[in-house]
Formats: sequence, structure tokens, C-alpha cells
Amino acid sequence: MILLALLVLAATPADTQPSIWTPNRVYDTRHHRFADLESAAAELARDDVVFLGETHDDPATHRMELAVLEAVARRRSDVVLALEMFERDVQPALDAYLAGTISEDAFLKVSRPWPNYATDYRPLVEFAREHHWRVIAGNVPRRIAATVSSKGLDALKTLPDSERSRVATDIQCPHDDYFTRFVAAMGTHPMGDGPAPSKAELGRMTATFYQAQCIKDETMAESVARLRGAAPAPLVIHVNGDFHSDYGLGTAARVRRRLPHDRIAVVSMLPVASLDTIDVKTPRKRGDWLVFVLGKAPSP
Repeated sequence: MILLALLVLAATPADTQPSIWTPNRVYDTRHHRFADLESAAAELARDDVVFLGETHDDPATHRMELAVLEAVARRRSDVVLALEMFERDVQPALDAYLAGTISEDAFLKVSRPWPNYATDYRPLVEFAREHHWRVIAGNVPRRIAATVSSKGLDALKTLPDSERSRVATDIQCPHDDYFTRFVAAMGTHPMGDGPAPSKAELGRMTATFYQAQCIKDETMAESVARLRGAAPAPLVIHVNGDFHSDYGLGTAARVRRRLPHDRIAVVSMLPVASLDTIDVKTPRKRGDWLVFVLGKAPSP
């Protein structure tokens, strides 16, 4: 494997080598064929919005995301990086850090970075900073999402205007395929050590948890749509957990509702234990591009 990696890198021009090479295979679901990162990047660079759906705790996935940014940057300079991992209210601090007016320590002190920021998301932000890309904190503040998950959407009516502006204006929570997937996903998570909730209580919890999920999706989608409303409109690369964009649902569907004429691509990053026994049939509907990375394969 080491020899193979060296041979691949040796055969790749220096200006196209990713910072850290990650074993991968790329599958184009629209044309039903395997491709490579450069071919995929050439297509993605012609899109308007690109979703990178990730497994949050897989380091190989994050290395591959950086490789995608590098490959796209060789083809376009008008790119904005949008992140689920930062929330709207920290945008001023993020802007100040990118502009060099505050230190990284000062930025991190107020921006509530995820625990794995230093290893997994900092490389993306620093790459954007080096290339003078804007970075957008597109998510709803978690304190608001937590309130909705407890009290439902009506809780938004009690927010002061300064807080309500942190949430998307247009919020829709249809009981569609996304809702079905959300309910199924909730069923796989334990409810804690206490007594099992009643059927009525479980229904209420499912409803409010889904509403909290919806305000995250709607807020991130609104953030993307605002960026695309600029002139000239940039390519927006949005990094998020794969549930938010797989199957073109979640945030991806809400961006499409707002931008019906834009070219939107969904990339699903799939950690696998082996690149030699890849199943493309089962996950083929998850995205326009499936990027299999040799990483932390999900438990069966």
C-alpha cells in the first residue's frame, strides 16, 4: 500500500497533489461508472452548489474533503465555503479571523468550535483563508435548536428579533421521505436510562426533534441561497453531516426549493474498510458522486 501511494504521487504533477493523499475510489452515479477525483472536481467546478456529506468522526473523510477543495480551487477562484459546524451568531468572529484582525485563539474562544475542529475542520478553514475564500457560519445557534427540540416551533415566536434573525425566515417541516428517514434514525438511538416514554410522549418528542432538525436545514439552506444571490454568484461548497444532504433531502432539498434553477450536486463521503469490495448498488441513490474512502467503516 505504501509503495502504491508513492507511485501514485510520483505520477501526479506537484501542483495537483493533495496535501495528504487518502486512498479512495470515486463513483459517478449519474453515468454509472467509476471516475477519479480530478474528473469529479472538473464537474463540480461547473456546479453552483456542492454538498459534501460527511461522517463527522472519520478522519479519512476530512482529508478527502480537503482534497476536494484543493481540486476545485485549481479550476475556480470564486468559491465560498459554508459549514454546518459554525453557527450564524459567530460570523463576525469568523470574518475577523479570516481578515487577520483577531488571532486564532480569540476566534476559537468565542466561536464554539466542535471538539475535532483542530484536526478535521481547521485544515478546511485555513485552506479557504489562504485562497481568500469567504467562510460562512450557516447553521442555527444550537441554543435555539435545543429550545425548539424541547418546545416546538412555537418557541420561535418568543424569541427577540435579534435571535429570530439567526433562524431561517421560511420554515417547512413536511412529513415526507426525509421525515421517514429521520424517524427511522431516531429509532436507532437509545432514549436514556429512564423509563420508556409513552406512545403519546414519544410522538411529541419525535415531532419537536424533527422541527429542530428542520430549522437547521432551513437555516443552512437560506445561508446558501443568500450567497448565491450575490453578483456574480459564487460556487458554494457546503460541508455537513451526510444526513443533511443524502438522497438530495434535508438541506439539499431546501436549497433546491429556494434555487430551482441552480446546478446542485450532492457528494456523499462513504468510509469503507476495503476499497476492493465496494458495493455501489446499495448507496447509489445517496448522491451524484459517491466518494469511498479507506477509513472508519460504519458498524453493521
